[in-house]
Parts: sequence; C-alpha cells; structure tokens
Amino acid sequence: MSKRLPLDVSRRERQIVEAIYRLGEASVADVLGAIPDPPTYSAVRAILATLVEKGILKTRQKGKRYLYRPAASRDSVRRSALSRLLDNFFAGEPTDAVAALLDLSAKSLTPDDLDRMQSLIDQARKEIRE
Repeated sequence: MSKRLPLDVSRRERQIVEAIYRLGEASVADVLGAIPDPPTYSAVRAILATLVEKGILKTRQKGKRYLYRPAASRDSVRRSALSRLLDNFFAGEPTDAVAALLDLSAKSLTPDDLDRMQSLIDQARKEIRE
C-alpha cells in the first residue's frame, strides 16, 4: 500500500482525511461532526469509499458501522508530499525550496523560528559529519 497522498485529492477529501487524522478512527457520523459545513451523510460515505480505493484510508467493520483510519502516518504522508513537491517544483533541490519558503514568509518569521531553523541546520551538519 502506498504511503503517498495522491495528487488528485480534492479539497473536501483533504478535509475529511485531516478530520480522520485528528480523530484517529472515525465513522461517517464522526466525520460529519468533525468538519465544518459538511455535505450529506451519503456524500461523506462516498468520499470515504473513494479514499479507501485510493489507499489513503483503511476500513474495518464494527457491528453495522464501518470505521475509517489513515493507511499511513501523517508524518509519512507529509514526507512523501514534500518529496514530490521538491521533485515537481524545485528539481529536487531542497535549498531552492527553503529559499522560496523564506522569501514567502520572511516577514512573519520570529527570532524563535529562525533559531529553530538554525538548530535544524546545525543538526543536519552534525549528521553529515558522522
């Protein structure tokens, strides 16, 4: 089973997946209660079935209900998405991606944000040396 979030995931599908990550495991009714401005019960059920088909969610039956849970950890999916983003938009160059992020958000970064980034860079240098 792929741990990659397909690129063809709609806004509503992403919203539902995020709700299930927050809940851990959820029924259709749980999802309805966890998202703003939810569609109908039938629509949520259909979207969940699609997400299972795409390999994003897993399902199990408990009595008459189906419960849905993520097929991969959130961290695994994030890493995969970031890897594809790097490949697709930055020719696999992390430096270019970091530069773009800094250009985009430089005004909103705090000294603590910059200190954390520097710490991560220092840690990466240390790991390269080892």
